[in-house]
Amino acid sequence: MALKPTNHTADPLLQAAFPRSNRYNPNWLRAGLSGSANPLWLCEWLCQLPVLAAALKPGAKVLDLGCGRGMSSVFMAAEFGVEVCAVDLWFSAADRRRRFDDSGFGAQLQALQGDVRQLEQLGLAPEQFDVIVSIDSFPYYGTDDTLLANLLRFLKFDGVLAIAGAGLQSELTQVPPSLSAWWTHDLVSLHSADWWRAHWQRSGLLAVEAADSMPDGWRYWLAWQYAMCPDNSVEIEALKADQGRTLGYVRALGRRLPVALEAPISKIPIRYRKQALWRAE
Repeated sequence: MALKPTNHTADPLLQAAFPRSNRYNPNWLRAGLSGSANPLWLCEWLCQLPVLAAALKPGAKVLDLGCGRGMSSVFMAAEFGVEVCAVDLWFSAADRRRRFDDSGFGAQLQALQGDVRQLEQLGLAPEQFDVIVSIDSFPYYGTDDTLLANLLRFLKFDGVLAIAGAGLQSELTQVPPSLSAWWTHDLVSLHSADWWRAHWQRSGLLAVEAADSMPDGWRYWLAWQYAMCPDNSVEIEALKADQGRTLGYVRALGRRLPVALEAPISKIPIRYRKQALWRAE
């Protein structure tokens, strides 16, 4: 599975570890660039988990959270025949709609723009989905201790929640000097596979069936940078200096346990009655 990161004359987007991803046009990938990871590699690696592969049956309903410009959504529709609802806060739903239609799989794909914490406002229904997937975006919102109780309402009992993306090999007490030039305050949301396992288990809402790191994940991260962002010298030098000691890719998968979940409180109806402020009155 290892890649030779010093050989940048060869096509870094062709990797033996990701045969499905190798079939996709590099220009299509470049046109959908939205982050520091190849969403197809991460999605394919995640779908190599037998539990997720079994859940992605033709016609299954998938919620793709924080999908960026929708490449992971197209990948799942094309490779598994599933129906995908693609939700992202930052990127335009209209842009994704055009991308989905141009892919030839538009009939299986729905594009929505909104916050994952407010899915009901997007017209989604409780227990609507067989699978919820997040590719390289879950740390932006998934570290919130209260998120799972709301998010899992939209997943069927025994349905699968699966995530993959940038993460740590182990939890940090301080940022290594080798990463100081690249590290920004928002990267505190990056965690290890073991952290995600504990975070989900502690909720009592998921049975965690997988949580691990990608072997040589930092090398694939570096290859993507060379292919898509060769001028991003700060990140490239950080990855080369770190050599996978700190950074890599992690994934986690859990099944929803049969715990009833109520909609979160959004407002409390009360009637104000005027009262005297002071005891003496």
